[in-house]
Amino acid sequence: MRALLDGVDAGREAAPVASCPFPRGDLRRSAWLRGYAKARTLPGADESAG
Repeated sequence: MRALLDGVDAGREAAPVASCPFPRGDLRRSAWLRGYAKARTLPGADESAG
């Protein structure tokens, strides 16, 4: 749970995704990345598409 929340914090701060503190293959890395992706918005996502 902590890794997910840390990822959310990193996403809100617009930290680079490479700043993930967990190594490849670590389940906490997956949780961190999910939190990061949840907190980040896609570029132009707030613009209307039409």
